[in-house]
Amino acid sequence: MLVLLRKELSTFFSSAMGYIVIGVFLLITSLFLWVFKGNYNIIENGYANVDGLFIMAPMLYLFLVPALTMRLIAEEKRTGTLELLLSHPISRLSIVLSKYFAGLILVIISLVPTLIYVTSVYWMGDPVGNMDMGGTWGSYIGLVFLAGVYVAVGVFASSITDNQIIAFIVSAVLSASFYYGFDLLSMLSNSGATQNLISSFGISAHYESMSRGVIDSRDVMYFLAVITLFVVATKTVIEKKE
Repeated sequence: MLVLLRKELSTFFSSAMGYIVIGVFLLITSLFLWVFKGNYNIIENGYANVDGLFIMAPMLYLFLVPALTMRLIAEEKRTGTLELLLSHPISRLSIVLSKYFAGLILVIISLVPTLIYVTSVYWMGDPVGNMDMGGTWGSYIGLVFLAGVYVAVGVFASSITDNQIIAFIVSAVLSASFYYGFDLLSMLSNSGATQNLISSFGISAHYESMSRGVIDSRDVMYFLAVITLFVVATKTVIEKKE
């Protein structure tokens, strides 16, 4: 599996896609946090936090992660290299996980430079360090789990077609449905308990919970369950293609 993982990472960084995804994410977040006037601008609002980053990131990743994952399996199916890979004595789960972790690692790499934002705000605070570090680290952990779901969805979408554009669209729609869909669906009910129950099936509720700095085992289990669901679904799709 490690050999396949290194191969996938090498492929990402030998092409422009990996650099484009990281560059676009950092460019947009930097502009909105430091340059453009608005609710996300740190200096204009005068608050020692980087909440704007954690509000923007789920929306940006809805497009950037599908762009990153759309080729992972679809391209191999189109070129016929998937059949060659499946002919080797490698477990189907290892193949799926190598592609999944390659995508996830690249997304995490895109987050590392944003620590500069946190460091800057920390030292700009009055007094220095006057920011909610618990909430900040909780948001980062929540964002990694959220990205994990998006990547799992993207790998699954890439496995059901050999067309990268279709894979991109399916991944973006599924990810958006998991993030926003259940919240919208909950609004159809007049019962607060029912609304909370329906919302709990979506990513947003669990991500927001982690963003408050509280790492609840229920939130962690939710993310792991959804990731596992799509990883197993991808493995099943690949096995049916044999």
